[in-house]
Amino acid sequence: KHIATWKKALLNHSVNRYWGTKNDVSPLPILHARPSTVKLTLGRIAIVLTIIFWISYTFSIIIRQLFDGPQSYNFTMEAFSYALVVSILTFSSLVYLITRQGALERFRKHTRVPRAILDEYFSHNQPAITVLVPSYSEENQVIRKTLLSAALQEYPNIRIVLLLDDNPHQTSPDAIAQLDAARNLGNDLTSWLSEPRSRFSKALADYEKSSTKKSTVSAKTVQALADHYRWASDWLHQMANEELSEDHVDQFFSDQVLRQLGNDLLLVAKALDLSATDTAQLSKQRVRQLYQRLTWIFQADFEVFERKKFMSLSHEANKAMNLNSYIGLMGGSYRQQDTSEGLILIPTKKQHSLNIDVPDSEFLLTLDADSILLREYCLRLVYFLQQPNNAQIAVTQTPYSSFPGARSRIERLAGATTDIQHILHQGMSKLGATFWVGANAIIRKRALNDIVEKEWIGGFEIKRYIQDRTVIEDTESSIDLRAHGWQLMNYPERLSYSATPPDFGSLVVQRRRWANGGLLILPKFWSQIRRRKNQNDPVSTLEIMLRVNYMASIAWATVGLIFLLAYPYDGRLLSPLVVLAALPY
Repeated sequence: KHIATWKKALLNHSVNRYWGTKNDVSPLPILHARPSTVKLTLGRIAIVLTIIFWISYTFSIIIRQLFDGPQSYNFTMEAFSYALVVSILTFSSLVYLITRQGALERFRKHTRVPRAILDEYFSHNQPAITVLVPSYSEENQVIRKTLLSAALQEYPNIRIVLLLDDNPHQTSPDAIAQLDAARNLGNDLTSWLSEPRSRFSKALADYEKSSTKKSTVSAKTVQALADHYRWASDWLHQMANEELSEDHVDQFFSDQVLRQLGNDLLLVAKALDLSATDTAQLSKQRVRQLYQRLTWIFQADFEVFERKKFMSLSHEANKAMNLNSYIGLMGGSYRQQDTSEGLILIPTKKQHSLNIDVPDSEFLLTLDADSILLREYCLRLVYFLQQPNNAQIAVTQTPYSSFPGARSRIERLAGATTDIQHILHQGMSKLGATFWVGANAIIRKRALNDIVEKEWIGGFEIKRYIQDRTVIEDTESSIDLRAHGWQLMNYPERLSYSATPPDFGSLVVQRRRWANGGLLILPKFWSQIRRRKNQNDPVSTLEIMLRVNYMASIAWATVGLIFLLAYPYDGRLLSPLVVLAALPY
């Protein structure tokens, strides 16, 4: 404990902090605060006021100036362009207020599923899930944290695949060493988890072997289970103390992934201590579930796959095709064959030790290599998808939040916009306009099979489940899934975190990429609107507003602000009503 305290103190003071950064590394709460009636009422008032002030400005300034003003061509053009800029900015403000209101209503209605219900459900239902972590030139320490956050998910049937996209034929010694270390991450993490994995697998087997016909278990058995939980808690805290802590992300991983899981297990151990001395005895089924939970935490399987080793797979340089290459292999067995062009994979039904077998799974979890999941992400989201009324939901996620404790003002500002986007996405689910956010998501494999596109390149079949025309492939896939009758939904909790740009250059690159990608995808959405209208399944006006704003607002807000700030508009067009229209936002 003393070592951990000193590490935290050194971490907080070893790096020079600037004005406007945040020292507090405590994350936002998993459950959103339940909004009051007053807050909901004020939100509705804000929406109404925004509309009233915009209408008032349009009629009192623009129309009056056009009819009563000097009727010059320049003034008329300025009036129309100024009205257009103000209108699009007000429109984006209005959309945010509407989605915020939808999010608040969802948070008010959301009730968390008790953990005992999850344990009961997954003791009998264990659908397989494959975690796909695409990585290109990422630091191995960053990837390691992502993989471990997925491994410690308490999920009963999970495989984690690191999709390395680096050039497999590196030449520089440093690049070769980094690539070799990434290739060995799976083995390293398997070894890291081996002690608790072996201990709890044996403990579960021993319990099931010694189980009697009685419906309840003895106090001695319960105490033994409590000791196992206490050991697991101590082991996780020890691993957290040994973790390298160089920045706020490292500290977040140690505190929120390792220590919080350890604290949760310790709480169970204390409850079991009380049960061992209580007259009310635990059932055999409940004790078995608690043993299963321990085994699930530490039993993840790891694999590393490199598509660029094989000439029969796409080598297009983007994340979408990295994912597509592996997804296209799932459920098959492949023989490696050397050719003059290089290694290729040939489907085969013959069993051989040198074959590459790629197991299929009902669900996929796509996870960026710089993201971290909290421990119940998979349990809660898969349980949500498995409910009968959610059978048509293809993708569910918790839109990622920013890591707390940013070390620069730019990173804190970027993180603030990320946390605002989290609210916006939650509200879009309320209003039927959810977008898949690619940093993390659980996907039905069956839904991807519906939207797959196939083509032959160089004699090999290339499958595109996720479109790669833009670098915001998740947004385009959202449009494709809706076109095939699938729905998307955001889970109303905070269970995932991802890195945000730490400097101005990387922030500009990221936001420009988002803006350009949204504009490229917009025509596909217009085509879908026309097609659904012809099929007597029209897209609602509200959904059109939300989706268009999501795809185009970064572009038009940037251009609009430049015009407002840089162009010398006639002073008669200015009005306090413009400020009042923006004030609720």
